[in-house]
Amino acid sequence: MRVTRHAHRHIRAAVVVTVVLTIAPCARIATATSIPAWATYAGNAQHAALAAAGAQSLTRIRWHTPVDLAPQYSGTELLIHYGSPLISAANTVVVPVKVGATDGFEVEGRRGSDGALLWTQTSDYLVPPHDWLPSFGPVLTRRKLWLPGRGGTVYTRTQVDRLDRSRVRQRVFYGAAAYGVDPTAYDGAVFVNTPLVADRHGTVFFGFQVTTPTPIGLASGIARITKRGRGRWVSAATAAADPSITKVAHNSAPALSADGRTAYVAVSDGNGWGGAAGYLDALDGRTLATRARVRLVDPASGLDADVHDDGTASPTVGPDGDIYFGVLESPLGSHHARGWLLHFDAMLQPKGAAGQFGWDDTASIVPAAMVTGYAGSASYLLMTKYNDYVEAGGSGVNRIAMLDPTATMLDPISGIPVMQEVATVAGPTHDDDFPGMPQAVREWCINSAVVDLTTRAILANNEDGTLYRWDTTTGTLAQSITLTSGIGEAYTPTLVGPDGTVYAINDATLFAVGD
Repeated sequence: MRVTRHAHRHIRAAVVVTVVLTIAPCARIATATSIPAWATYAGNAQHAALAAAGAQSLTRIRWHTPVDLAPQYSGTELLIHYGSPLISAANTVVVPVKVGATDGFEVEGRRGSDGALLWTQTSDYLVPPHDWLPSFGPVLTRRKLWLPGRGGTVYTRTQVDRLDRSRVRQRVFYGAAAYGVDPTAYDGAVFVNTPLVADRHGTVFFGFQVTTPTPIGLASGIARITKRGRGRWVSAATAAADPSITKVAHNSAPALSADGRTAYVAVSDGNGWGGAAGYLDALDGRTLATRARVRLVDPASGLDADVHDDGTASPTVGPDGDIYFGVLESPLGSHHARGWLLHFDAMLQPKGAAGQFGWDDTASIVPAAMVTGYAGSASYLLMTKYNDYVEAGGSGVNRIAMLDPTATMLDPISGIPVMQEVATVAGPTHDDDFPGMPQAVREWCINSAVVDLTTRAILANNEDGTLYRWDTTTGTLAQSITLTSGIGEAYTPTLVGPDGTVYAINDATLFAVGD
């Protein structure tokens, strides 16, 4: 989605209710107790986007299913962020689906081998006030599916891989008693506004927005719920120690350190295009007390960077504990609306140069050993979207890239030191919107690309309607498969299941691709 079009539209709780769902009788599948193959947005709580198994060849579309039953087009574009599919260790694909034009969501469980529908779980989730429609982002833990509900509540579903009866419970981070007294006071005021993320113990973290006063005085912030339903929260303003901060950034999934002791969350003052200043906070994973915070700044201008609600940029935690987070530049357009990928240590001290791209993108981790010819000192590289938007003064040469966070080059736009490009590859399809610019190509419509160490490849979706395999041994787009005729759309993730099936979303449809 071109960022400049359309004028830049781009405490404790307990169980409240238990519901028993009746599912059509089918054969049983053993309940998985191991780690899910794809648990949340960008794969895991660090958002590394590493495949659990080697990706199959992009030979054929094995099955497909809609993720939006009422897609709302703006011309030829989709101004929406679709929630990431999830995949259990037993290869059940959990598909978030929008069922209404502007609201209404459900989650489908589908058999990974052939896409057969196993079960459907409805949700009463309502979206917060928005420009682009925010994502509906559930999470898988070892034994449960968690999904957002209305009033800032979440639901848990057991038996994700079993095809008989399943128990569903509602959890309330600010207390079941408070919610039970007057649910309507919360349903229209409190909204989960980020994907859910879970630690290895099954504790779930998410951001929420409060739009009108509630009986207990909730304020927009970050919530934590244990697997037993005990909740805790802290306001975004308190976490940042700044009363001007009003919310967690829409769609920005919290990230957790590898040991789960620290949660990284992006917060902002909620202003619109070109003016949403904010912080990245490091919170104690148990108490949500602030351990560190950093004001997010444009590295070229020195002004507050833009933490925008129309993006999905989420923190990435590197294998060494370093933190990477994408922001828009300030003034907007001064960097071709590419933004910046900021780099911090685990306690949010600035560390190293920024990457050249940060808009609506979450960096994926690429082990350096999988990149043939790399001779640098880094143990891992960062894979990012690398578009250069014509509408904001760019060349139209839209690429994806692997960057070295330990080496620098000069940014060709601003002239400041930035992360060294190790390899880039441009989209192969000319963008006919710019007939006088032969170099302009269709952009990469991803917000997280999967990295496959086994086959040494990166799987990424393009606006031309094609899924590509970027071979890191040759540096070429070695394989591709056409999914649709192509459409401009909000960026979506790519993922790989435990059997190697590759999944990508294009034109409101999830495609399963493999041998």
